[in-house]
Amino acid sequence: MNNYPKLHNAMWPGLVGKGPGSEPFIGLDTMLELTASAESEGVRFDGVDLFLAEPHTSIDSTHDQLKELADKIASKNLKVGTVIAPVWPPTGGGSAMGTPEERHRFVEQVEKSAKIAKYLRELGIRPYGVVRIDSATDPETWANDPEASKKIASTFRECCTIAEDNGERLAAEGEICWGGMHSWKRMIELLELVDRPETIGFQADMAHTLLYTMGYNAPEDAILPPQFEWKDEEKLSEALTTMTSALRPWTIDFHVAQNDGTVKGSGSHDKTGRHCLPDDPNGKLNIARDAGHWLRDDKGRLTKAFEHVCWDGCMFPNEVMLKQQTWDSILSAMISVREAHGWKE
Repeated sequence: MNNYPKLHNAMWPGLVGKGPGSEPFIGLDTMLELTASAESEGVRFDGVDLFLAEPHTSIDSTHDQLKELADKIASKNLKVGTVIAPVWPPTGGGSAMGTPEERHRFVEQVEKSAKIAKYLRELGIRPYGVVRIDSATDPETWANDPEASKKIASTFRECCTIAEDNGERLAAEGEICWGGMHSWKRMIELLELVDRPETIGFQADMAHTLLYTMGYNAPEDAILPPQFEWKDEEKLSEALTTMTSALRPWTIDFHVAQNDGTVKGSGSHDKTGRHCLPDDPNGKLNIARDAGHWLRDDKGRLTKAFEHVCWDGCMFPNEVMLKQQTWDSILSAMISVREAHGWKE
């Protein structure tokens, strides 16, 4: 069996869309235990991707606290990969296109995250991965400011310098709820404006990017026609090929996921791509097949652009998330991706 890319599970689904007004948070210890206990075909998860926010991991964690976290994760035979910088106002950040003070808070959160990522690397628990960011603003606010993308790009350039100082790279998450990143064309435009391709790239999530092809929040950039007939797999493949050919050269981080072609919001999280279980009968993607659009180039060759892939199961109900069978099934889907598009080292 292939052993690359390494298979990770995201910890933030225990937090995103949870809390006041929704279901209770699921603690990091519980998420780690569910991940470590998952098994399929004798294979287990290799690691986790972390959300650097309370109540999981404080962005202001001390070195001693991070050492304790690293030891806990290592004790479960897991590694750390990508970390999410908490750049949003509720977590202490601010809009990347906002006031000077808001943008300063954004950059400060990225700096703290990059330093944590670097220290986890120095501890030996984090052999790969990036720092994930987004614009921390919504598409409507972005649309009302003609200079919006230029402002976001300026903020991102500051963050690139910080990332470089810490030996890190940044990945901008493609998701329809982030202004300036809410369509595949706007995402490319933003990355080109930043103009730091060695430092900042794209984080692709199969659930979110499917909505890129549908033109949610950006109908002018839709690739699939309105009322698309999902049985037309050839047309879907053509749409995914168009989008991934444009975004793949920028892609440095990747989420395996399923989507039913609709949007969902939960708690304080804006509406975005609905993450489904891998075997959801309404899922529109063939996970193993369609992951190949991201993991292989236009000639079918493996890109090996990242050493790990991660499952993102945001906004699953707690009842689903707390079942061990859920994670066994997800791991099986991850293995199918690695067997189809992975390699051995």
